[in-house]
This record gives sequence, structure tokens and C-alpha cells, in this order.
Amino acid sequence: MAAAQQLASSVGIKAACRALGVAEATYHRHARPKPPRPRRPHPKPPRSLSPAEYAAVLDVLHAERFMDLSPREVYATLLDEGTYLCSVRTLYRILAAEHEVRERRRQRQHPVYVKPELLATRPNELWSWDITKLRGPVKWSYFHLYVILDVFSRYVVGWMVADREDSGLATLLIAETCAKQGISPDKLTIHADRGSSMRSKDVAILLSELRVTKTHSRPHVSDDNPFSESQFKTMKYRPEFPGEFGALPDARAFCGTFFQWYNSEHHHTGIALLTPEVVHYGQAVQVIAKRQVVLLDAYHAHPERFVRRPPTHAALPEAVWINPPKPQPLTEEASH
Repeated sequence: MAAAQQLASSVGIKAACRALGVAEATYHRHARPKPPRPRRPHPKPPRSLSPAEYAAVLDVLHAERFMDLSPREVYATLLDEGTYLCSVRTLYRILAAEHEVRERRRQRQHPVYVKPELLATRPNELWSWDITKLRGPVKWSYFHLYVILDVFSRYVVGWMVADREDSGLATLLIAETCAKQGISPDKLTIHADRGSSMRSKDVAILLSELRVTKTHSRPHVSDDNPFSESQFKTMKYRPEFPGEFGALPDARAFCGTFFQWYNSEHHHTGIALLTPEVVHYGQAVQVIAKRQVVLLDAYHAHPERFVRRPPTHAALPEAVWINPPKPQPLTEEASH
């Protein structure tokens, strides 16, 4: 009908209705403003409480001995004392009218978890670590793979396979990895989910001694630790990944081969198709320049194959975020 009204303003009502197949009566009915329908007052039932009785019941419910009891308890207590004021339903209705119906028992207050917003602009600034299970030789048997990943370069700086998940083993791996990478105090943030080892006192004490900042994901939010989850997926979707491992040495041997490939040979999409090792040890500029020469040679050999412009190699991202902050909307003053 809005289209008909818009068309009628330029060609007239009859022509617009004829063109759109709308009856003129229908057009006028929708165009005519409808007066608001007056609401009839709801009649008060003759059996309802009078204002004085209503106030008396409310005073009883507010009494000190009844203020923490449910309406059913109040109703039963008054009956035992030989008093009847109104039904249980009326007691609830009065409390609802006064906005006093709520859960009277103490409720568990869940803490508010803040979404982690973490930024890495260089290697060894932000690490992510996690533990995953590797299936063992028999049902319900597992080996535990600990992996520490540099978020900026995607380089696996430390890993370990053990027969159990243990906070002591986690502290040992973190301490050895920090020493191997030469981590200075107050220069590194380690992010993890909320597993028992990640939140253990041993790990917290170690990180405090090393002056390393620790952060945790929100409960039941896997997106808060995406880089570790992605690395585990890359490993478990490899064609050579076995369905199960016969023994602990088998799992360690496979992981040793995999992480050598992952760090040195795997061209990662998130880091401009470079290997994590190249990015982690500052060789990205040289490798990209070398690749750019190859691209330009291909362009000069066959420029007709590149329609828009000469090919350019993708740049290495300058920053990597875990949960980047949402852009703030511009205020009216800022927009001017």
C-alpha cells in the first residue's frame, strides 16, 4: 500500500490503483487515519478486596515475622492462628502488583569473565599453550601432548608428550621453553584455556617468578584460544596421523617429525604463506623480497597473463589479535 500511495502522489489515485491492481476503496481505507480505540475500564470484581483490606494484607506480608516467608507459609501460619485474610493466589497477586515476587533463596552469583583482547606485534610477545589427548593402544587410554605456540609467528616454541596431565610437567615445559627462547622479564604474555593444569598454583607461581603475564579464556569459549586449537586441527588432519599410538615413544616420534615439518616446511596462510620458522627468526623480509623477484620475472616473461597489475607478494601481518576489539562508533562531534 505504501507503493500505491507513493505512485498516487505523481499520477493520481485512480491511475495508481489501476496500475497496481488495487481497489480504490482499499486505498482510501488504508490512507484514512484510524482513530485510537478507547479502552474501556476493567470492571472491578465484586469479590475483590477493598482498599483497606488490600493494605491490611500487604502490612501482614511486610511484617518482620513474614517478610522472609513464602505466601504459602504465611497462609498456613495464619490459618493455624485462626486468621484468614485471602487465598494463596491473592497473596501472590498482591505481591506481584507491588513488584515483590522474586526468588527468596540465596542464588549463586556467577563471576563475570572479561573477553581477553590480546595483541602480538613480534615474536615472543604472546604465547598460547594447550594440552590435547592422543589415543593410546587400548580403549580409554591416552597420551597427553603439551604444546606452546608463538601467536605472531605460529612457531611451536615448546612441546612435550607425557602419560598424564600434570601441573608439574607443565611448569617444567614452560620454564625450559622460556630459557631456550631467552625470554626477558615483563616481555611475554602466556594465554591458555581454563584447564586444571593451566589454572594450577604451580604454573601461577612459576609465571610470577619469571614475571610473565598469564591470561585465560572464558569458560566454555573455544574461540578465546584459536591458535592452539587450529594447530591441533592441522596435526590431527594430517594424512599420516594415526588413529592410535602403540606406546609413548611412538607418540613422541610422530610429534617430533610433525613439529619439524610444521615449523620448517609448512607454509601458513595466516603469515603470508611463510613458514613459522622464517617469521619467528626474522627472515620474512628477505624471503618475501626473493619471492617478489620471482613474481616480477614471471610478469616480464608473460605480461599478458597478468591483467590488472604486476603480481605482488602478500605482506606479513603487522599485528595478530586474539579477539580484536570492536571498532567504536563515531560520535556526532567526531564525525564532523
